[in-house]
Amino acid sequence: MARKGILSTALNPQTPAAPAAKPKMMPRGAVGALQSSLSKLQESAVQEVDTSLIDDAGYEDRLGLDSAALNQLMESLQTYGQQVPVLLRPHPKAPGRYEIVYGRRRLRALRELGLPVKAMVRQLDDHALVMAQGQENTSRQDLSFIEKASFAAQLQSDGYERQTIAAALSIDLPMVSRMLKVGNAFELPLLRLIGSAPSIGRERWMALVKLFEDAEAKSRALAATNTPDFQSNDSDGRFEAVLQAAQNAAKAARQAPAPAKSRSLQGSNGTSVAGIKSTAKGITLTISAKDAPGFDTWFDANAERIMSELHGRWQQDQPEQPED
Repeated sequence: MARKGILSTALNPQTPAAPAAKPKMMPRGAVGALQSSLSKLQESAVQEVDTSLIDDAGYEDRLGLDSAALNQLMESLQTYGQQVPVLLRPHPKAPGRYEIVYGRRRLRALRELGLPVKAMVRQLDDHALVMAQGQENTSRQDLSFIEKASFAAQLQSDGYERQTIAAALSIDLPMVSRMLKVGNAFELPLLRLIGSAPSIGRERWMALVKLFEDAEAKSRALAATNTPDFQSNDSDGRFEAVLQAAQNAAKAARQAPAPAKSRSLQGSNGTSVAGIKSTAKGITLTISAKDAPGFDTWFDANAERIMSELHGRWQQDQPEQPED
C-alpha cells in the first residue's frame, strides 16, 4: 500500500469513524495553484527593507544625480513619505541580501535619510530583470535620450539581441539602431561627467558623435571636462562645453553657444518655486507644478500684468540719457 502524504485524509472504509471528521484531501493541482497564488501575493506585497541589505544590479540607467535634485527628493520623502515602492530581487549569491532592479534614486535618498525602503521583492532571472528595468524606463518621462541610449548600449555589450533591447525599451528596431549609434560612441565615465543632459536630443548627440571621429576633437573634449568651470554648469551646460571643445576654435567662436547657466529661484517661504536658465540667446523661466502647486497656473493667469510691472521697473532703473 502506498504511503500517504501529510495532506492525505483518505479513510479506510473498515476503520471506525473518528469523533471529528477530517477534511478531504486537496488535489495536488489545487495545492500547486494555492502555492502559486501565495507566491504572487507575496511578490505583490510591499515590505520594508534595510537599505544596507541592498546591492546594485542591472544596468546604469541614470547618468548622475546632482545634489540639488537629491536634496529635493529627500525633502519630498521626509514630507510625504515614500509613495512608490522600489523593486528588488533576492540576491542570487548572498542569502538574506537583495539586488535593486529599479528605484535607485529613491534608494539613495532613503540611505541618506537613514530610513528603510518600501519595496516589492520578486524572483527574477537576469533576463526578467532587464525587461522589468527597461519597462520601468519607458514609463518615466524624465529619462533623457542619452540615458536611454546608454542603457541600450550596455544591454548590447552584454550580448542581448536588438529584438530584446527593443522589447525592453518599447521602441522599434530602427530607433534601437539610432540609440546604439550614440550610446556606443561614448564611454560611461564621460557620460557620467556630463550627466543626463535633459534638453539635449538625438540630433545634438549625433553631432558630437561625428566630431568624436576626429581624435584631436575628442581629445579637446575630454580635456574640457577637467576645467574648473566644467562642473559649475548644469548637465546641459556641460554637454555644450564638451561640444564646443570638440569643435575647432574658429568654428566654436562663430557657432557654438555659450554654456547655459541655470539657477533656482526661491519664493517667500525659502523653497524653490522656479528655475531660470540664461544663454546667449536669452533666458528661460520654468515654473514646475510639482515644486509650487498652484503657483504655475496663477502665474500663467497673471503673466501679462507681472511682465508689464517688471518691464516698467526696468525702465525706471535705466540711467537717464543727457538731453542734446
